[in-house]
Parts: sequence; structure tokens; C-alpha cells
Amino acid sequence: MNKIRRAFVDADYGQMHYRIAGSPSDYAPLVCLHQSPKSSREFIEFMKQASNDRLVIAIDSPGHGESDVPETKMSIEGFARSIWSAIDALDLGSVDLLGHHTGAKVATEMAFQRPERVKTIVMVSALVLSVEERDQFKSQFQPIPLDEDGKRFSHMWTQAVKYRGPNVSLEQLAFSVAENLRAGEAYEWGHEAAFKYNEYFEDRISALPHRITVMNPNDMLFEYTPRVAKYLQNGAVVDYPDWGFGFMDTDTEKAVSEIKAALSDKPSKV
Repeated sequence: MNKIRRAFVDADYGQMHYRIAGSPSDYAPLVCLHQSPKSSREFIEFMKQASNDRLVIAIDSPGHGESDVPETKMSIEGFARSIWSAIDALDLGSVDLLGHHTGAKVATEMAFQRPERVKTIVMVSALVLSVEERDQFKSQFQPIPLDEDGKRFSHMWTQAVKYRGPNVSLEQLAFSVAENLRAGEAYEWGHEAAFKYNEYFEDRISALPHRITVMNPNDMLFEYTPRVAKYLQNGAVVDYPDWGFGFMDTDTEKAVSEIKAALSDKPSKV
């Protein structure tokens, strides 16, 4: 297994924190995009194994993990531009993308903005909602004001326990909830951006010619993700009913195998 290195890069809005493992090879670098309000931490175990034959980079989106918090709320378009600025600063060339939940929306927008720089996309869940369903989801992810009773924290823990996947330990849940807190009062900005992007998501993913594999684990988006299939020019949705939240930690070897199988073949160097 490769060791993971950590560093910062100057992006267009401030400093972005990233984790990197492996070495450049004939495979395109794999850029991992996390869910909200998490960070690159969720890819640690995955990166250790996936980087045996390629460079793997996981970036903390603006306002997440150890990346700077923007002065104002960001859209998915803004997240995508900032991550491209980091990729440019790291001189990565063309890349493959792995996007988890909100990261799937960011991956879509990144490919829409610079289609020639993206080779293959793998998504973990891809939320397609009706207008009514959008309102319902938005209501579930409203920021909870701080109070002395700790309602914000107890709510996060209750949700983490409710939706954890098979074999996810309490220690792993604790690390996950801790990531939610890093952005302070900006902790729900990523979800807000993702829900607003739903208005454009179907049109933009429909425009992408890239090979797109959408992995559908049995989490809170399991019943919604298959809807994206009809919008894929060159892709498929694959169900994983035995997986849930945290599967990259609990079933890492299988996750690495499935994701690598969906990625691009060896390309000519760009």
C-alpha cells in the first residue's frame, strides 16, 4: 500500500488542501471528489490501494476539510472552477474523476466546463429529483443553529447512525461526524449548492459524451439514482445493494476493483 501525502495548493479563492498517493503513470491521474459536508478523508483507505498503479488525488472542496472557507456561498459551478484551478496548479493534465454524492455533481460540472480534460467519470450515487422532492430534501438539510443543548451535534450523530452501512464502526462514524463540523456555520453550503444544481444537472449530464459509470450503493439515494440512466449518452448505473455509507472503508478491496474496472484504459500521454 502507498503512503498518503498531504499538502496545500493555492486555488482561485484561497488555499485548498489535498491528499495524494502513488506516482504518475500511463494511467490518467484519478481526482476524487467527496460528498458534503465531508472531506478527502473519506478516500484514505481507497487511496492506499487504488494508487498502486496511478496517481490518486483527493481534494477538499472549498469550505470543507482543511481547505479555506470562501467569503460567500459557492455554487457547484464555483466548486468545479476552484478544483480545476487546483488541478492546473498541480499540472495534472487530463484526469479521470470519481465523485461521491455532491462530488458527482461537481464531476458533472467539471466535465461540462472542460470536456477535453476529462477522460472517464465514476460516480457514487447521482441524485435526480422532481421539484417536490427537491423541496423535501432541502428541508432535511437546513443548518441547525447552535444551542447549549447541542441539537446540531445530536442530529448529526442520529443521522450518521441511521444511515451507516454494514460493518461501519462507531469510531468511523465519529470521524465522519467530526468532518461535518470543520466548516463551522458554512457546514451546509455544499448541500445547498447541490440542491440548486439539480435544476441544471439533467441537461448537463445529458450533454457529456464521456464514459460514465454510476455506482448505486444502498444508501439514502438508492431509489433515486437509477433515474439518471436515461440521461447518460455513454454509461450505466450499477446497483450495489450490499453496500451502504462507508463502503470504501469496509469493503475497500472490492471498491477499488470495481472503480478501476470502470476507469479509462491506458491513454496516450497528454
